[in-house]
Amino acid sequence: MASPYPSGDREKVASKLPPALKQALKIRAAELGLDIQVAVTAAVQDWRDADTVHSPVDTTGADSFSTWLPVGMYDDFKETCGQRDVSYIQGLAQAVRRWLDVNPSPSDRPAGGIAERKIVCNQKGGVGKTTTSAGIAQAYAEDGKRVLLVDYDPQGHLTQQLGHHQTPPGEDSLVSHMCSEGTGDLRDLIITIEDPRFEKRLHLMPSCFDGFLLDARVGVKAVQARGFQKEAALEKALLAVESEYDVIVVDCPPSLGIAMDAALYYGRRRDGEAAGVSGVIIPVLAEDSSATAYGMLAGQIEDLRMDLRLNIDYLGLVVNMYDSRRGAVATSSLQSWRDLGDPPVLAVIGDLKEQREAVRKMMPLLSYAPLSEQAEAMRQIARRVTA
Repeated sequence: MASPYPSGDREKVASKLPPALKQALKIRAAELGLDIQVAVTAAVQDWRDADTVHSPVDTTGADSFSTWLPVGMYDDFKETCGQRDVSYIQGLAQAVRRWLDVNPSPSDRPAGGIAERKIVCNQKGGVGKTTTSAGIAQAYAEDGKRVLLVDYDPQGHLTQQLGHHQTPPGEDSLVSHMCSEGTGDLRDLIITIEDPRFEKRLHLMPSCFDGFLLDARVGVKAVQARGFQKEAALEKALLAVESEYDVIVVDCPPSLGIAMDAALYYGRRRDGEAAGVSGVIIPVLAEDSSATAYGMLAGQIEDLRMDLRLNIDYLGLVVNMYDSRRGAVATSSLQSWRDLGDPPVLAVIGDLKEQREAVRKMMPLLSYAPLSEQAEAMRQIARRVTA
């Protein structure tokens, strides 16, 4: 059944798949730019991790199918088949069927192709990540796009500002799905922002308290589960809903840990995706401490690019809470940001009252003050970083 893989870390496994399922797997893997062995590894791992009961697949006429899996994974898979009282052929068919459902064809999207992914990040707190995330998400929704706004920060400021509650500890959440421990459909966690301006196009994935333990939980999962890639944890969870959106905006925590690696990986440029559409938006302040924080984040991005051979695009900087009355420190710092050139400064936003007022009223900025200078700045950012 198994023979050593030349590199020593995989083994060849032989089973059977229905012809139609095998063909669908081959086509979908090609569409997503994946090797068959990578797709099947993810399929088997997800099927084993899932607690839900899977519908039987018609395996009539199944013929030979072989691929390479991490050493030991096929033995673990067979053990799970025994526990679930299904044949190895049925278990593999269910795993592949589930993977196809979770990873839809790009051609199945109505018109937008791959969902644009905007990762709003900076390891320094208080620089306007949440304000920027919420503002550009609202601008996209206002413009007719279907938008998912992900509150990835366990502090939950974004969720609270929009008038909703964080997911309590121990309940089904984005974090549990990232760790392959989700107990329900991820769609059931998403909240529609009920505001006529966005016509039900703006949705929120709320924050969860369990996010404070995300780095530790994902790290443990990577050790315990063969084939679990910690950097892909956020993508693995959001792929279940990604095809339903045109834009996904992720409001990141002030961190440089595993959670940030997973967000950066999710925002990488995928095969077939144009440069400068998905990537990172970095809010900063016009002060020296922001430059230090930016350097640390840039170092992490470059390390991830090199280690995993990724294309991670810098979409631009947003200089927040700028006030020229603060003197040379502010003005010279702003000029330094502009002098970078790449990434470009997408907008300079003053220290304005409208956002603070909107937060107090728990309303979206573009609904509370649609004609404000700050609202127009958010629209400007959204226009500059879209397909």
